[in-house]
Amino acid sequence: MPFNSLGLAEEIVRAVREQGYTTPTPIQTQAIPAVLAGGDLLAGAQTGTGKTAGFTLPILHRLAARTAATAGASRPIRALILTPTRELAAQVEESVRVYGKYLKLTSAVVFGGVGFNPQIKLLKHGVDILVATPGRLLDHMQQGTVDLTRIEILVLDEADRMLDMGFIRDIRRVLAVLPPKRQNLLFSATFSDDIKALAESLLDAPAVIEVARRNSTVEVITQKVHPVDRNRKHSLLSHLIKERQWPQVLVFTRTKHGANKLVEQLGKETISALAIHGNKSQAARTRALSEFKDGSLQVLVATDIAARGIDIDLLPHVVNYDLPNVPEDYVHRIGRTGRAGATGEAVSLVCVDEHDLLKDIEKLIKRTLPREVIVGFEPDPDARPQPIQLRSGNHPHTNGRPPRSKTQQTSRPAGKPAAPHRSGGRGR
Repeated sequence: MPFNSLGLAEEIVRAVREQGYTTPTPIQTQAIPAVLAGGDLLAGAQTGTGKTAGFTLPILHRLAARTAATAGASRPIRALILTPTRELAAQVEESVRVYGKYLKLTSAVVFGGVGFNPQIKLLKHGVDILVATPGRLLDHMQQGTVDLTRIEILVLDEADRMLDMGFIRDIRRVLAVLPPKRQNLLFSATFSDDIKALAESLLDAPAVIEVARRNSTVEVITQKVHPVDRNRKHSLLSHLIKERQWPQVLVFTRTKHGANKLVEQLGKETISALAIHGNKSQAARTRALSEFKDGSLQVLVATDIAARGIDIDLLPHVVNYDLPNVPEDYVHRIGRTGRAGATGEAVSLVCVDEHDLLKDIEKLIKRTLPREVIVGFEPDPDARPQPIQLRSGNHPHTNGRPPRSKTQQTSRPAGKPAAPHRSGGRGR
């Protein structure tokens, strides 16, 4: 089924075609008609399935069809898209601009970590579609610099992650000021009990779509485990990168300190690597992401939250340098490769301390991951496990931080560090 058979405006199909897409993914095939129909939607889809276009394309169509009615007037915010992290917010707003380049619609993205006043000026000019993280949106609400009373469409993207990060109170504060008559779209990687409860309170007779079964992993991803002693992980990673000539690899560590240390160790092996995490300056994060996306950086080392929203086409390798404390995060991590039908490889370097974490992951994904011992890196059979040390106050879903308060912000942006973009036409 081609995109032009889904009922989208020709201007949108043209923009999609220019990005090299001709056939929609399964989530797009189901979600686009459902959103165009105007009803509420509960959609379950893993990262990398094309879900962003699944809601941005029909939202652009619906708003563009009624643009003439508000032409010449002060432009109210008509669609609000909430995301858990700055990276994802920047990515979603970029998709809005790219796919809406031939439409007379404007968009903006607001998140923390950048100046507040430029955002105020931007919002005063009026935008049709606002993409935001909960914390910064609440700041604008408290300052009276954003008007959400004309919202027609609300999207909660990666709702499961927003709940994990402690944003439920923030979300409910936003919902309280929105007009009761609106279309609600909720996207989540899993349909947990908390998500079902949120959906029941938010959605009105929604269409339900689930293109990836709960906690399933992408079939096109080759997954394997390399057993290794804890103090030889960095040496094994260097060996794999060099011997297998990996052109680009995304590496996950459990802590920020571990990410910094690994970058230093890889540098000594003449492997170009940079880290992204919450303690990095915005300039450093933006530089690392930009160099990784354009291929000039071979290794990007990231903590779980910092990596949310990274969208890199044809990323061939993901390495779990440390296994995550929460099994579901394994699924999110490896979803960075094998996107939209492409093949990919997910490798986990597992020491004796992590055997229980590995068992939890295998129980979740309902499969035993193949073990492959690398010659020269055989683990010591007499090694005894040590407790995995976590920093004080570690929260499993926030990389060592407790859930965010109402006014605290999410992780730093994947896009440019300047003030948020406003789009008219293509629209920077």
